[in-house]
Amino acid sequence: MRHPLKFILLLSVTSLIACGGSNESSSPNPLPTPPTTGSSEPSWSQGTYAASSTFKNQCAIPRTNSDIDGNPYPDEQGSTLKEKFWLRSWSDELYLWYNELPDINPDNNDNRLEYFDKLRTSATTTNGTQKDQFHFTIPTDEYEERVATGSSAGYGANFVILAGSPPRDVRVSIVQPNSPASINNNLLRGTEILEIDGEDVINGSNTNTLNAGLFPSGPGETHTFLVRDAGSETTRSISLTSDVVAEQPVNTTAIIETPTGKVGYIAFTTFGTSTAEEQIANAFTQMSNANISDLVLDLRYNGGGFLAIASQLSYMIAGENQTQGTFFEELQFNDKHPVTNPVTNTTLEPTPFYTTSLGFNENFPGGQPLDTVDLPRVFIISTGGTCSASEAVINGLRGIDVEVVLIGSRTCGKPYGFYGTDNCGETYFTIQFRGVNYKNFGDYSDGFAPENSATIGGVGEFIPGCVASDDFTNQLGNANENMLRTALSYRENGVCPTNQNKNLLYADKSKYENNPSQSLYSEKRIANMFKLKNSRIIKK
Repeated sequence: MRHPLKFILLLSVTSLIACGGSNESSSPNPLPTPPTTGSSEPSWSQGTYAASSTFKNQCAIPRTNSDIDGNPYPDEQGSTLKEKFWLRSWSDELYLWYNELPDINPDNNDNRLEYFDKLRTSATTTNGTQKDQFHFTIPTDEYEERVATGSSAGYGANFVILAGSPPRDVRVSIVQPNSPASINNNLLRGTEILEIDGEDVINGSNTNTLNAGLFPSGPGETHTFLVRDAGSETTRSISLTSDVVAEQPVNTTAIIETPTGKVGYIAFTTFGTSTAEEQIANAFTQMSNANISDLVLDLRYNGGGFLAIASQLSYMIAGENQTQGTFFEELQFNDKHPVTNPVTNTTLEPTPFYTTSLGFNENFPGGQPLDTVDLPRVFIISTGGTCSASEAVINGLRGIDVEVVLIGSRTCGKPYGFYGTDNCGETYFTIQFRGVNYKNFGDYSDGFAPENSATIGGVGEFIPGCVASDDFTNQLGNANENMLRTALSYRENGVCPTNQNKNLLYADKSKYENNPSQSLYSEKRIANMFKLKNSRIIKK
């Protein structure tokens, strides 16, 4: 049985696991043509909003099955029009920037997902980036399974897309143990993907074929890959069959001996599964027992997960003395809800630094004290895939004056979050709150960036650290891997290396946007999958 506590979930991007997506064709409930408005249907009056509860669970095609916990869905017979009226009122009530929303008549030709996509602000950040990049949906059954187990259809190989449009560059970033990618196929970090089912990855035009192979929509799909392993001049052909694979949140740990003390290393890839709490707690027990003098926390592929686990992780770094009398993060909703959480109807209270386990997993029951390393600083490895809960760790620690040294590139920039809300088989995510730290700071919508990136025209909230490029010639945890080597070097002398490829600072954005029609991100299923992994979500 799952724990009944309400946790905040923050999920992010670069190490991908296919979640199925939210194409209309992949939805468990087909999206019917809107019915003709009749006497029982609502009518639109611009600027006038009925309570969203008026239309909740009134579905064009009600579900007759149960959720993942065995509870029947509350659906009643309704219509697509009522589903869209619910989206309109719900957005007006809860959207963080509700006063920037267009009021669009729901009685139009849009299906429910097309209509929802229009219910967001068009404003941009100071960097010119869309202020709301995280507006998306996913079929409810797929979302429930992903959150509950950390499992999704794939090969156990997480792919990083260094360039999404031609000339594309797709590599293996992480391989899960005992997965199709590791068993028999021996894929390792750094393997380059050259062809998928005969389609050229680098310059091919059939992005549907490429995405279908990289991100299978379900188990049992077989695809053929031409690959080149890191450091090899030759290629080889392999066949991969997708399966339901659970992500291992703690990918690698190491204790590195240096002349000035032991340095701990933890590669942590997600806060967003029930096993993450136990695994990161065990990793910190290892670090505490080793009596480390510094910690390198590798969040380069960590887009988020449960905020409560982000709080626990931050406590395990800082310890009791530095966190006592403070809090980790405070949520701020729109100005209609200054003191009350509008979803739970409870008084708004800050998220504390949790000092014990919370019982996410029955194998790791709540109430157990968490081991700490009590450090005044932490080195965090980051990329554009470091998002949401990972950024909350950076912000939360800085709020209590723990020094954060950033090694890598600018983070994704997501101080916002939402409750994933189901209606009629689709779970909707619309920005509902921002998070601020103990110093009331949360303005990092252009991301956190290493200080020396400012000299090359970088943007973001600059903090101490060094630009460093991802290194696919070495495995994570290897002291010669470029990002880890940069952290260790900066720790010794306080100087950033001068031979870094600083252009990679923007690789996660600029390359695939140059040719959107040929981008692997152009398919909505893939775009929404990335957004899910870049999202701060509260799970009720």
